[in-house]
Amino acid sequence: MSSIPIGRINATFWLVLSAALVAYHLALVFSGLVPNLVSRPLHMAFILPFVLVLGNTSRWGTISGTILAALGIAAAVWIAINHDRLGDQYGFLESNMQIAFAITLLVVTLEAARRAIGWPLPLVAAAALLYGLFGQYIPGQFGHSGTPIASFLGTLTIAEGGIWGSLTGVSVGVVSIFVIFGAVLNAGEAGQGFMNVAAAAAGRLKGGGAKVSVISSALFGSISGSASANVASTGAITLPAMTKLGYPKRLAAAVEAVASSGGQIMPPLMGAGAFVMVELTGLPYTSIMAAAILPAILYFFAVWVGINAYATRFELKSVDAADRPARRDVVITSLFFLVPFSVLLWAIFGAKFTPEYAAAMAILAGALLLFFNAELEFRPAQIAERFKGAVTNAARQVSMIAAIILCASIIIGVLAITGLGVKITSLILEGSGGLLWPSLFLTALACLILGMEVPTTAAYVICVSVAGPALTQLGLEPLQAHLFVFWFALLSTITPPVCGAVFIAAGMIGENWLKVALTAMALGVGLYLIPLGMIANPDIIRLAESPVLAIIAMLRVAVGLALVSYGLISARKILKTAFLVCAGLAVIFSGLYL
Repeated sequence: MSSIPIGRINATFWLVLSAALVAYHLALVFSGLVPNLVSRPLHMAFILPFVLVLGNTSRWGTISGTILAALGIAAAVWIAINHDRLGDQYGFLESNMQIAFAITLLVVTLEAARRAIGWPLPLVAAAALLYGLFGQYIPGQFGHSGTPIASFLGTLTIAEGGIWGSLTGVSVGVVSIFVIFGAVLNAGEAGQGFMNVAAAAAGRLKGGGAKVSVISSALFGSISGSASANVASTGAITLPAMTKLGYPKRLAAAVEAVASSGGQIMPPLMGAGAFVMVELTGLPYTSIMAAAILPAILYFFAVWVGINAYATRFELKSVDAADRPARRDVVITSLFFLVPFSVLLWAIFGAKFTPEYAAAMAILAGALLLFFNAELEFRPAQIAERFKGAVTNAARQVSMIAAIILCASIIIGVLAITGLGVKITSLILEGSGGLLWPSLFLTALACLILGMEVPTTAAYVICVSVAGPALTQLGLEPLQAHLFVFWFALLSTITPPVCGAVFIAAGMIGENWLKVALTAMALGVGLYLIPLGMIANPDIIRLAESPVLAIIAMLRVAVGLALVSYGLISARKILKTAFLVCAGLAVIFSGLYL
């Protein structure tokens, strides 16, 4: 009797666990109300094996990860089983066993985040914990009065004020569902559909190869929620295509990095960032989407102008007619993303379902389309491989994002318990002299520094938690402050020294990363100016309330961006460049004086 290979058993285990994770999150959407102290701990229990065990390359990493995962799962399941009793304790630990569970959860959360994205975020969270435990010994205004350890640890671990807080709720109920949605679309023909639509729309234009990259990356990036993932997926097709057309390598890589970064600000999904904003602002999804659409269009308009300027300098070619997809292929492959997107938008705007319920319906529509390929053939082996890819990729991505959000929730919880958030807000106000624009620049700098090693969503949540109140006190509307911080949380994707999207694109094409970064910063200048333009021209985010004024503001900013972009890229003389850039900035910020 032949034995089953260990490798096959291992693969089957992870496939079953992945399918269970996906099924659990879909079941939460359709099952109605589930107590937060049940759904959120079980969410953590599901993601821990993927973060702590899967992908380890060393024996010690596997052993330690397995032990930590087992301890974390046991603690999380214990919270879920005893949620009724724990809810009556109001965040106060009543025994040494409960303290041990609390410490276990915090340690496992920190290590899960470290294995997911490295040291920076866990170190910040650990520093926050130390501040919460020993901050009473710090003299001056940054000390706090002290919190009993049983209350401090309990608030973070058995109540909804720490790792089970509202941010984790967003991860469970919204972000996970949209990550699964993206994984299902990517498993089928939707990615090719994005590329075909982009090639048909822009391939024949001057600089068409770059413009195809911009359109396809914007479409893909709106569901991927990760600039790096966007570069890795669409770049695999667009980078060789641009190289084949004779584009300079630094330009091709910069185009892909800039376009991929912009996908996260493009409605309707904004990489699920829109739904995090819904939770944090309390505003309806439709209001956030309406506010975000014109700035996003401006961003890609500025990139488009930059590509035209580069096309003049380098004589960039269009995509050859032979390499552009046939009309039939465009129509058929586009259905693979148009149908799920149509279901999503109809469910949100037509049927008035919640975003997560609408996304769950779109997932089912996308799953049905996995049964067919671009030739409309039914191939069982291909179908099985697609479903396997969808659930495994979804589980990995959900787990990584959840590990980040759980860790960030520790920081948010400590800020609330100790009042540190209010003190940092006061520091920003004092450091800026109570003036809005210096506060904006301090906030932008904080976003850039934090975003260097922390993904966009986590950087946005942490920065807006401490800087948002200061900005609103200085006169900004809450949505203005949130959009400003969200945009600047993206800065690190193309800005040295980290610039994750640039590193990946440069590595894929074999070019010096610094050359790519400098080109990307010029091409993506809108990322630096549009958030400031939203402050100088607040009408631009009021499309739903004042559409005429919003369009006028957008056109004014568009003229300024065109001048700046053209000046930075096409102008050869220093005086000409300086004149065009200054003229563009004057137009953008003229809203301050109108």
